[in-house]
Amino acid sequence: MLKREFDCGRLRPEHVGGQVTVGGWVHRRRDHGGLVFVDLRDRYGITQVVFDPGSGPGAHGLAGDLRAEWVILVRGEVRLRPPGTANPNLATGAIEVLAQELEVVNASQTPPFAIDDQVEAGPALRMRHRYLDLRRPGQRAVLELRHRIVKLMRDFLDERGFLEIETPLLIKSTPEGARDFVVPSRLHPGQFYALPQSPQQMKQLLMIAGLDKYFQIAKCFRDEDPRADRSVEFTQLDIEMAFVDREDVIGLVESLYCQIATALAPDRSFAEPFPRLDYYDCLDRFGTDAPDLRIDLEICDISDLAADSGFRAFTGALGEGGRVRALRIPGCASLTRRQLDEWIELARSRGARGVVWLADRETGYWGPLAKTVPAELLASIAERLDLGPGDLAGIVADRDPVANAALDGLRVAAGKHLGMLDRGRLEFCWVTGFPLLEATADGFTFSHNPFCGMPAGTEPLLESDPASAPSLQYDLVCNGWEMGGGSIRIHDADLQRKVFGLLGYSPDQIEANFGPMLRAFDFGAPPHGGIATGIDRLVMLLSDNDSIRDVVAFPKTQDGIDLAQSAPGAISTGQLAELGLRLGARNAGS
Repeated sequence: MLKREFDCGRLRPEHVGGQVTVGGWVHRRRDHGGLVFVDLRDRYGITQVVFDPGSGPGAHGLAGDLRAEWVILVRGEVRLRPPGTANPNLATGAIEVLAQELEVVNASQTPPFAIDDQVEAGPALRMRHRYLDLRRPGQRAVLELRHRIVKLMRDFLDERGFLEIETPLLIKSTPEGARDFVVPSRLHPGQFYALPQSPQQMKQLLMIAGLDKYFQIAKCFRDEDPRADRSVEFTQLDIEMAFVDREDVIGLVESLYCQIATALAPDRSFAEPFPRLDYYDCLDRFGTDAPDLRIDLEICDISDLAADSGFRAFTGALGEGGRVRALRIPGCASLTRRQLDEWIELARSRGARGVVWLADRETGYWGPLAKTVPAELLASIAERLDLGPGDLAGIVADRDPVANAALDGLRVAAGKHLGMLDRGRLEFCWVTGFPLLEATADGFTFSHNPFCGMPAGTEPLLESDPASAPSLQYDLVCNGWEMGGGSIRIHDADLQRKVFGLLGYSPDQIEANFGPMLRAFDFGAPPHGGIATGIDRLVMLLSDNDSIRDVVAFPKTQDGIDLAQSAPGAISTGQLAELGLRLGARNAGS
């Protein structure tokens, strides 16, 4: 067998006259009568191979049978392409290999889709044949970018004294926000491991161990309901540091992300330092705690004006404890009814009853308010919204959680319509000022995770007014995506038990779920904090993809199915018996 000496992206004019062996996949074959041309492809590029009966009759005879995606090895002489035939779009476009020997390593069936970046095949077909999809240059480039991002992260943190420490994938199930994936233990019948949602408790134990600068490229697992921007399996950069405050963690991560953007996205603009936004201010201005700051549109509260409007939708919402808030959309007063209806349906899909439109058209104000609200009050509303000629306002009246979701969706849709989603800009920001707890129908749940610390001196609020207790949580956001989040942690066992109690855990439940970590606190726990940032989302952002499934080597569908490996799948009755498990009637036939 021939042995590959050069990859398909390496040969240049300085190799002319040399004998080389190249190998790869047949990208295209062109038969020009006496001559056969083959574009030979591998992950490094494409090299043109010429089969001439006068130079290699045996190789030329075999070349007539070649088809797309056959794997071949070719030995021949490097020569310059004839004048006028060089391809400036290829790194190897100045040369070609004149074949003297050809070895067919493996023939290929006809691929189910074209191996190029203009592929029209649907995602399910491509995921089922992912090994073919990954041959496409665009997909290969994404994985190369991912490699460079992770390498830069490792180098950056290593230079600053961090240790990369692996933590277990088989751990105890603990309540940390989402459902666990559980793994039965054969050696301990009836007992189960869980796959980690994050290495949260492990990294805090590492701080107690004195390993004060930890990081890990961590695999995490969450058995969540389907969502387009999440996967049941994902990868994050996990960082924890001891003897630090919030500014130390934020400063480190901001410096890292600036370095990544500068080195790996030089065509993108970004501002530093990243702006800081308050959580509650974000909700008021943008309807979300992960705002896309490329969109120059902000929400305005007109509740005080709406109270005197006599407009039933407004007064009804105000009477139920809601607010009336609006988004000015410049230059959109004359949008078609179809476009407005699409935006109304978007708001309704997020729980709102609808959207009330107000437009400043050439003929005057247009919309339901123009027919029912006194002219003076209408002018005041328009002034509050800075509504000028040709502008449109979408008004939502509801309780804040519903109105926020609807106005956030409307703001993003309007920003897209107005061409504000510039992919050349990276608009980073930090969001801080989160509450520690969120009220539920029967008590409290945690805002981010149950280990989040509090600003010094605010601990008494846990007794007097838990709903107002602030946290030391911080989130990194870019272009409307939450890139990561972290906090300064609780490092006092008594305070941690008090928070667990407010979350509804009994002393026995606290001991069962968190006992080992709380006991570790009693042996000298330093102040510590950290962050976890999503690698999949970062790669998606920098590679101009719209789904995290496009930036991992072997993705799962939105509902967690691996089409390439047909997973999840059934296991044999023998395996079930060995694990001491028996399927219920619901699953027995599956």
